[in-house]
Amino acid sequence: MTRQIGRLLLGAALLPVTALTLSAQTPGVRPAGAVRPLTLDDALRLSSGASEAVGIARAGVDRARGQQAQARSEYFPQLNGSVSYTRAIKSQFSALAPDDTTGGDDPPAEDCRRFSPDPTLPISERVDSLESAVECAQNANPFANLGNLPFGRANTWNLGLSLSQNLFTGGRVSAQNRIAAAGRRSAEVELTSQEAQLKLDVTQAYFDAVLSDRLVAIAEAGLGQAERTFENTRLARQVGNTAEFELLRAQVTRDNQRPVVIQRRAQRDVAYLRLKQVLNLPLADSLALVTPLGDSTTAEPPVPAAVAGQAPDTTTETRAAVRRASEAVVVQEGRLGVARAQSLPTVRLTSQFTRFAYPEDGIPSWGDFVSDWNVAVGLQLPLFTGGRLKGDRMVARADLDEARLRLQQTRELAALDARSAQATLDAAAATWEASAGVVEQATRAYDIAEIRFREGISTQTELGDLRLQLQQALANRAQAARDLQVARVRMSLLRDLPLSLSAAPAGATR
Repeated sequence: MTRQIGRLLLGAALLPVTALTLSAQTPGVRPAGAVRPLTLDDALRLSSGASEAVGIARAGVDRARGQQAQARSEYFPQLNGSVSYTRAIKSQFSALAPDDTTGGDDPPAEDCRRFSPDPTLPISERVDSLESAVECAQNANPFANLGNLPFGRANTWNLGLSLSQNLFTGGRVSAQNRIAAAGRRSAEVELTSQEAQLKLDVTQAYFDAVLSDRLVAIAEAGLGQAERTFENTRLARQVGNTAEFELLRAQVTRDNQRPVVIQRRAQRDVAYLRLKQVLNLPLADSLALVTPLGDSTTAEPPVPAAVAGQAPDTTTETRAAVRRASEAVVVQEGRLGVARAQSLPTVRLTSQFTRFAYPEDGIPSWGDFVSDWNVAVGLQLPLFTGGRLKGDRMVARADLDEARLRLQQTRELAALDARSAQATLDAAAATWEASAGVVEQATRAYDIAEIRFREGISTQTELGDLRLQLQQALANRAQAARDLQVARVRMSLLRDLPLSLSAAPAGATR
């Protein structure tokens, strides 16, 4: 009967994690309520809209597209319209206006008429008219006619249209468009890279949580085995078939197993919290991870559907980091073109069309407006800048050389990273295959040792050693299954993944 109970406990330890097992093992810190079943594919779908890093990358793509639209606008004419109204409170030209505020009934001064001599008049009348004309001319306001001009008018309306068009920029506009296009492509590569990294992070967090559940089950099974050994030893002590020392050793072995269970449960809680944080789920939610770890089967675990159709691509030039470094070279080439264009003349066509109105009552009619239109072609050429343009070209050339060297460095690291990923996958697959027979052998050896101990043929030392070996074999098998799952997903996403932190050069993603 004891042997049958032991086999059942070992069999339960080898079963995949199910929703029922998880709900039964949920520690007291988790709130009671409905358990949410979650597969790996569900987790990958949930994470697509919950990642801040992916959202930042999407914003970067939108920003790059806006910058490209800004650069493209330099090819087209710029047309602006304006409407303005000016009310003059006090004007410096008010002194030139006729003075009509003297009051009284005195008539306004008459304009000086042009003097025309009349030979038929007597000499006295002719002299008198000449003297009157001279006196009027001397007393007249020389600025009286300026009152009809727009200076100092109380109401001024201005309707304007301005147009400007670049005719020649020395290649500056085309270089800026190349920079903007490369920036957009780099932002798109960054978005793809963040999405791939998110899939890998979710996969790691998911299988870390599944592995933590598996390790809890293994630790609890080991505690059950130690408890069973203690009970058998206690019964043997009661009938006088064993010494007190053996009973104490069995009790110590059982008690030493309890902290292991507590630690495994704490690690499981942390792994679940990490998974919820990646998925942006409430930390109080209770999850049941449905996708099996694959450690209890002899066939390889299936690849998640989210990456099942992606063939591994280890080509260096297709890696996301290499593509971004290539776009960085294009950007620096464009900046060198902009620096060179600063030394060339710039030719621009401008035109200004304006209609003015000076109504007396403040609201003009269309007939009150007069037009003013001019067209100009301007050329601007730097003659002396104190070495600034030369310095700009030197900086641009240095940045271009640095970008090209970083591209070469990134290519080398990408090739190394691809080989490292392939080696990791091969090692994980070999470890997983090697661990298959070890679990069966350790289970069989522990069954035999338990029978031998119960019959008095074996000792606690032999049984304890085999128990530890069985737990280690089960843990190694679970860890190997987790590593294989993660390595296969990483290999499927390798094309779009960033380089690992240990291999990425400084400033490679700048």
